[in-house]
Amino acid sequence: MEKLVLERPTIDRKDDAFNYLEENIKRNSDLNGTGNMDRCLKEMTYEEWLAELEKKKDIEYVKQRKRCLSETFFVVRKQDNRIVGMVNIRHHISKEQIKSGVSHIGYGIRPTERRKGYAKMALYLALLEEQKLGEEKVLLECTVDNIGSNKTIIALGGILEKTELDKNDQLMTNYYWINVKDSLKKYSK
Repeated sequence: MEKLVLERPTIDRKDDAFNYLEENIKRNSDLNGTGNMDRCLKEMTYEEWLAELEKKKDIEYVKQRKRCLSETFFVVRKQDNRIVGMVNIRHHISKEQIKSGVSHIGYGIRPTERRKGYAKMALYLALLEEQKLGEEKVLLECTVDNIGSNKTIIALGGILEKTELDKNDQLMTNYYWINVKDSLKKYSK
């Protein structure tokens, strides 16, 4: 099986990152887990986006904006050093933020790399990061019609809590809870 790793975005990955963005846009794919990297296409430079990612690790910065701490990673295939996906890990989310629809993990796999098991591996790696941060249970969400993501979350132990209209995008959305320790133990086998 191919090995994937999480890698923090750097200036050295600028061209690769734009290649990832462009592929998703050309295929009309949602940009999940990118930590708002799509803003690099219109309102900010890649370098400004990198600076913004650093700010999102600062508790005072995120409190002022009523956000949560977060980190964004490229999912890199070791074999050829290619970005195959991205994950955004949010932590220390308040109950109010959860009620408003904030979830702990966002992830996406580039269209040409789907159906290879990479989403499961990316989610597993994200759960490892959540465990390092002390999160015991994490909330994930995906639209009802995103069959692949629903299957991925369930495969890693996701328990459906509810299905409702997402207030942000007005799409019917499934909300799942994953027990981090149980999921990591089960999937590592």
